[in-house]
Amino acid sequence: MSHLMILSWVTFAYFASFVLYLFKMVLGKEFWGRAASILSWLGLAAHTIALLLRWKESYDLEIGHVPLTNLFESLIFFAWSIILIYLIIEGRTKNKSLGVFVVPVAFLTMAYASIAPGISNSIEPLIPALQSNWLTTHVVTCFMGYAAFTVAFGCGLLYLLKNMSRDNAQKASGFTGKLPSLVMLETLIYQSAALGFVFLAIGIMTGSIWAHYAWGSYWSWDPKETWSLITWFIYAILLHARYVRGWRGKRLAVLAIIGFASVLFTYLGVNYLPGLHSYLQ
Repeated sequence: MSHLMILSWVTFAYFASFVLYLFKMVLGKEFWGRAASILSWLGLAAHTIALLLRWKESYDLEIGHVPLTNLFESLIFFAWSIILIYLIIEGRTKNKSLGVFVVPVAFLTMAYASIAPGISNSIEPLIPALQSNWLTTHVVTCFMGYAAFTVAFGCGLLYLLKNMSRDNAQKASGFTGKLPSLVMLETLIYQSAALGFVFLAIGIMTGSIWAHYAWGSYWSWDPKETWSLITWFIYAILLHARYVRGWRGKRLAVLAIIGFASVLFTYLGVNYLPGLHSYLQ
């Protein structure tokens, strides 16, 4: 079975997992939650195998590079990172409600990689500037940061949903009453944002070293570089506001959502601007 076929099945597995997480949140039955977690883990395992097969295929074609170098590969790795970070947090918190808001992002990322026009899934030789070990470190750390920010985004949405119903006794006794507490969600927003902040900082630093190796300059104010810095500052503000200014609750959730919008623009939006980082194939 080819890695592309496996990835297509993984896409459907993530969608089915989202549906099961939704059943768990609405119906409150543990069966649906367990089924969703199992399917997510199976999807992650198959996803990992597909990435390894694509990596092996690149060597069979005598190209030999980590599958992180074009838009298709970055999208499928982003989805992999989201599911990995989410499942780790799910295992730590023992609460599956967050899956309703995080797993769909992975599914939509996989679906976009498969059906969006102009995205090639072929394995191509790397240009000289990309032939560096710094590439792997830079891309992996950036996308692990993006994945952690995705979890913070999901927690922010869940916080706002829970917060809207806390003063309504009838709603609070319904499915929203089964959601994690506001205190837990706030803590998860902060911790996920902090984790992503560290990963993104490492990604920016390794990217600067790679840029110096490839183009002779540590920083060139390329659109991707500029928006990565803007995103980093947004999350720096979030962490500063929480730790120093004592911002909590709704304001923190809104900042997490704004930060994720910046992540999406940094990753996809700037591709339509001329620059060294443009992914258009």
